[in-house]
Amino acid sequence: MEKKVAIIGAGVSGLGACKHVLAKGFHPTVFESRSGLGGVWSKTVEICKLQSPKEYYRFSDFPWPHSVQTDYPTQKQVLDYVQSYAEHFGLLNHIKFNTRVVSLAYEGSSEDEMKAWSLWNGNAEPFSNKGKWNIITEDIETLVTEVHQFDFVILCSGMFSDVPNFPEFPPNKGPSAFNGKVLHSKDYSAMDHETAAKFVKGKRVTVVGFHKSALDIAMECSAVNGPQHPCTVIYKNEHWHSIDHDVYGFSLQSIFLNRFSELFFHKPGEGYFGSLVATIFYPAVWAVSKIVESDIKRKIPMGKYGMVPKHSYLDELNTCTNGVMPMNFYDRVEEGSINLKKSQNMSFCEKGLILDSDALVNADLVIFATGFRGDIKLKETFESKRFQDLMVGTSKDSVPLYRGIIHPQIPQLAVIGFLSSVGALYTAEMQSRWVTELLDEKFKTPSIKDMVEQIKKWDEFMIMKHAGKFYTRSCYMLLHIFYNDVLCKDMGWNPRRKKGFFAELFDTYKPSDYASP
Repeated sequence: MEKKVAIIGAGVSGLGACKHVLAKGFHPTVFESRSGLGGVWSKTVEICKLQSPKEYYRFSDFPWPHSVQTDYPTQKQVLDYVQSYAEHFGLLNHIKFNTRVVSLAYEGSSEDEMKAWSLWNGNAEPFSNKGKWNIITEDIETLVTEVHQFDFVILCSGMFSDVPNFPEFPPNKGPSAFNGKVLHSKDYSAMDHETAAKFVKGKRVTVVGFHKSALDIAMECSAVNGPQHPCTVIYKNEHWHSIDHDVYGFSLQSIFLNRFSELFFHKPGEGYFGSLVATIFYPAVWAVSKIVESDIKRKIPMGKYGMVPKHSYLDELNTCTNGVMPMNFYDRVEEGSINLKKSQNMSFCEKGLILDSDALVNADLVIFATGFRGDIKLKETFESKRFQDLMVGTSKDSVPLYRGIIHPQIPQLAVIGFLSSVGALYTAEMQSRWVTELLDEKFKTPSIKDMVEQIKKWDEFMIMKHAGKFYTRSCYMLLHIFYNDVLCKDMGWNPRRKKGFFAELFDTYKPSDYASP
């Protein structure tokens, strides 16, 4: 009997999963709550662009069209590219749009039986004659619910959508105490560009946050209101945001994203020699980090506004919190269209926000660009309380998954897109390849005990040697080749993808290197 595979989400992760599941001869159905594909790219702020060069944000076997000349395509260009991919590989007929997944319920072995398993799914295989997933869906337009049954589920719902993350406030000092309007960046991004401009025009806007969405929204507000009604940006920590990926004439990718550079970084489960090399050469890595920092400070007047971070650029990379700053951001600061204010705490009052030292920021509108709680969205997808509890990681943004993909104690299910690296699409497609090879029974998973130990080992590595006190979620920015090697070895692929010793050692690795097994 043909195995049925459910894929939840038609963003870049879900589309890649659908393509590779189809290629293996399975029957996929993709559930997408929006009316169109693209996930987070379906609707963004007007000035949003890719943060990674496009050659690192692409499907392995589907290059960008020649018409896209820029290294950092716009939201529309990305969406057109993703749409072309779906059309080229015939994916649209497998997508149910405007269909929200209400819950997942596992039908088969009892909880007591599952607790007694020593192997994932009881047999270390992706399918079971006994186990099925019941997926309850709701039509967004008609509100009609249906129950669908599948042999395997791939969750591609993403970390950066749907469930907004808000700071915690003291009692009676939250948004309800404020006379103005409060919204999240997702609500602002959902507006069409003309509506958004009218919405902020003439208002004293405060944006909370200092990553990509916050900076983009601040730029748009400042363009509308200028110095007459400056936009205030409240942040907790400074960050090493660059304006490009060039460092004194060399690309960041050529510096950090090759096998040679990875020799100088500690890795999970490394041996004595690997640890020794990484320890000995750490001063060289530190020196390169300082060179990158000096180049960023040369291009951006961070020091003039007290915006030089106390942590290193290396810490930024290790936690995948580095980003590309909008062009001319500090020009807006210089002209008084954007005000920067640092505060570790905040609370609302009638007139606006109260910061550290009781400083008052008067506001008519507060926009929280403080990220999302992808972990909560993932957890609440399950009907089972046990499965919900199993999805809780060591930090609020982490999820305990073997290879960043499957939970040892949740059968017949994979999660794609909950691990940060060089590019979300790059990593998600590698994960999709791993899952489909698993579905095709090209390899089996180890015992549950071994998988749990692996997760613990990788988590401890992240906290102790890689990200340290900055750890919030799994990030393999500087170990993406190592991570891909691990997946390749599982699948029985040759992890060495280059031709020649020097090319293998010094060339950057890109999605196109993994176009074929």
